[in-house]
Amino acid sequence: MAVSKACCKPAPPALQISIEGKEESMAGLSVYVVGSFTASAAIILVSDVFGWMTPQLRKLADKAAAAGYLAIVPDYMHGDPFKPSPEGGRAGFAEWIVKHHPEGGVEVTKEMVKIIKSKGISAVGLAGFCWGSKVVALVGKEPNIVEAIVQLHPSFVQASDYEDVKAHIAVLAAPSDGVDKHADILSAHTQIDTFLKVFPNVKHGWTVKYDMDNHEEVAEAEAAHQMMFSWFDKYLTGNQVLSLHCPFNGNRSLTTSIPQVLSPYDLNSNGSVTPSTPEVLP
Repeated sequence: MAVSKACCKPAPPALQISIEGKEESMAGLSVYVVGSFTASAAIILVSDVFGWMTPQLRKLADKAAAAGYLAIVPDYMHGDPFKPSPEGGRAGFAEWIVKHHPEGGVEVTKEMVKIIKSKGISAVGLAGFCWGSKVVALVGKEPNIVEAIVQLHPSFVQASDYEDVKAHIAVLAAPSDGVDKHADILSAHTQIDTFLKVFPNVKHGWTVKYDMDNHEEVAEAEAAHQMMFSWFDKYLTGNQVLSLHCPFNGNRSLTTSIPQVLSPYDLNSNGSVTPSTPEVLP
């Protein structure tokens, strides 16, 4: 299983961030919940090794709620997220991961999906970040559990995760994540839609570890967030779509239709982002 060396680098401190949800309990886990159970669709955000309290992750959940979703961030680590040594690096990670292997998150995720759908929500998507990408891949292998999944800077994944996936899947990765080698597997699927985007100018973890004072890091994170919401909009709510041309495995490309969402950035053909004026759809 591929694990990025950057997996154990925590996010920079988040300053002046407003968290809009509340903490509750679901399926035996503490969860951060934002949005309404009257929503038509929900997104469960499965954290990286640093757990459910990462401010940038909760801010992303708040954005999901603002877009009309019920958003839930569970504490899969049971109050024991990975804590790097003061010197940084992976010291202690081998011992920690034995107690917090991604397989342990599968059944509780399925239980949460069951609870959410019992409230009348018709569609659920999973977004997995680093460690969490393995959890969503494993849940996505089972039929009729969730409608769509998105992996963001995935770790711990292997070829079988993509060979056996049953849910529509989008993979948003950094070059160091090494998932481009699975492009042929993803593109071979005929029963589900797949999407792979490798952002050339980012580091592992960029979508929830960005420095809020760094415009370039914020822009790259926002571009990935837009693509995540676009995927969920299409497969959870059926919103209007547009054609997006995106690099797929280096020399080849995949043109796919994903929904238009409002964003202050345009994605260039080389994967960089440029500020733009948001378009309002008819």
